[in-house]
Amino acid sequence: MIKFQHVTKKYGRKYGLNDVSYTLEKGKIYGLIGPNGSGKSTTLKMIAGLVHPSNGTVIVNGKEADRKTAREVAYLTELDTFYQPFKVGDMIEFYYSQFPDFRMERAEELLQFMKLDRDAKLKQLSKGNRGRLKLVLALARETSVLLLDEPFSGLDPMVRDSIVKGLLSYIDFENQTVVIATHEIDEIEPLLDEVLAIQNGKVIDRYNVEELRETEGLSILEWMKQTFKE
Repeated sequence: MIKFQHVTKKYGRKYGLNDVSYTLEKGKIYGLIGPNGSGKSTTLKMIAGLVHPSNGTVIVNGKEADRKTAREVAYLTELDTFYQPFKVGDMIEFYYSQFPDFRMERAEELLQFMKLDRDAKLKQLSKGNRGRLKLVLALARETSVLLLDEPFSGLDPMVRDSIVKGLLSYIDFENQTVVIATHEIDEIEPLLDEVLAIQNGKVIDRYNVEELRETEGLSILEWMKQTFKE
């Protein structure tokens, strides 16, 4: 379980998050939606223990989030932080050496699914293939929390749908809390249990996706356009 208790994060005079309180439950997949600069990435970094609140508390699995939280959280950042001299296989081996929960067999399956060559040099990979590798590294870890920040950035729209469907095989729906921050709404809608709209550092609305469809008759994209227009 993840809990935000009156969390505020300030960068100088600007608010990354502004007095945010909510709970994310185990066994659900959440979509975090909002414009650039709304606070999505700050939220994920706080859950991962990489950014600390100016005020308030972030609780992950019963403990206040800090640097040690990385042991329990697989975090796919929007940034590209690869070691350029490495090959794909070198990154796999590096993650295996750093994270006890990294499953090499799963990583090999994911490499095949993502059609990545272990011997390919990172500096020669396209942006899309670098994005695929980041997904491999995150999904190969067996963690209670999975954070994906713009996981489909750079991927060809023609392959996004198949990759999203493939993700279903590598998510533990009973034991993981999954949070996806993305602009690619159409592709991830079938995955989501709940969606949160964030703007100017505040969660302005939250909906169960199934109820949104049945009660309001709206897709997530339609709801998002309506929410942010208001």
